[in-house]
Amino acid sequence: MRQNEGVSAQSAPELAHVRPLLADAVGLARQALTDLGEGEVGTHLGVTYEDECSATHRFAATLPGYRGWQWAVVLAAAPDSDRVTVSELALLPGPDALIAPDWLPWDERVRAGDLGPGDLLAPRAADPRLVPGYVASGDPEVDELAREVGLGRKQVLSLEGRLDAAERWHDGDYGPDSEMAKAAPSICSLCGFYLPLAGSMRAAFGVCGNEMAADGHVVHAEYGCGAHSDTELPTGAGSPQFDAYDDGAVEVVVLPEPEATPAEPISEPEATAEPAAVEPEVTVEPEVTEIPAAPASTD
Repeated sequence: MRQNEGVSAQSAPELAHVRPLLADAVGLARQALTDLGEGEVGTHLGVTYEDECSATHRFAATLPGYRGWQWAVVLAAAPDSDRVTVSELALLPGPDALIAPDWLPWDERVRAGDLGPGDLLAPRAADPRLVPGYVASGDPEVDELAREVGLGRKQVLSLEGRLDAAERWHDGDYGPDSEMAKAAPSICSLCGFYLPLAGSMRAAFGVCGNEMAADGHVVHAEYGCGAHSDTELPTGAGSPQFDAYDDGAVEVVVLPEPEATPAEPISEPEATAEPAAVEPEVTVEPEVTEIPAAPASTD
């Protein structure tokens, strides 16, 4: 049931052409998905016109790992029939679906920069970038001369291989159209650190020998950078564009004394509550208790 082809997952503007019999059969489409037993069916997303006898109802998929996918249910009905049947069920990716990248053959999956220490990467069979090189003649002097001119190899770069490399280097980070080259004061072919290549590449490419620049990289003859051998330091005191700034100096800033502002009189708050009633004072007279006098002594 989970076929990803044959059914359109996109809404079509021909919604008005869907027959009411097919457009109203949402319950039948939902029941077909429920009978499939793939879990809960999401909300109804709409119906899409296929032809005069069929339409596709779309439902949101709630399956784990299928974010943004949609269930598609194709319903059909004959022109003179009032009976709707289910033709097909499919799980399709929606506009925001999480899908896997396009499949690539195994021999095309390796990219530049993937090769690591210990890895082996053989060239393709009948690689058009390579052609047979010089075959040993048996004469030591001739073979030695062949090795000196670069012919002592079983295979060498073909014309297609050289053109492919030249185009890649020209369009890369060390080509004449890079941002560094556009801002450079001069070009590499006039630089003392430029080491031209040998052979047919000599006219356009070389290797940079400046450790502070593109050291060890193949650069175009019209590439350039600020570390050109003819670059001169600016003369004069200070910066050529801005005045010198002494960040060790201390600037004393005298702040003016603040002007005295007359104080505003403090006004008594207005009484808003009614005064409490004053109760009359009650005078309490102390009670006096008479103590009888002691009898006189007869001694």
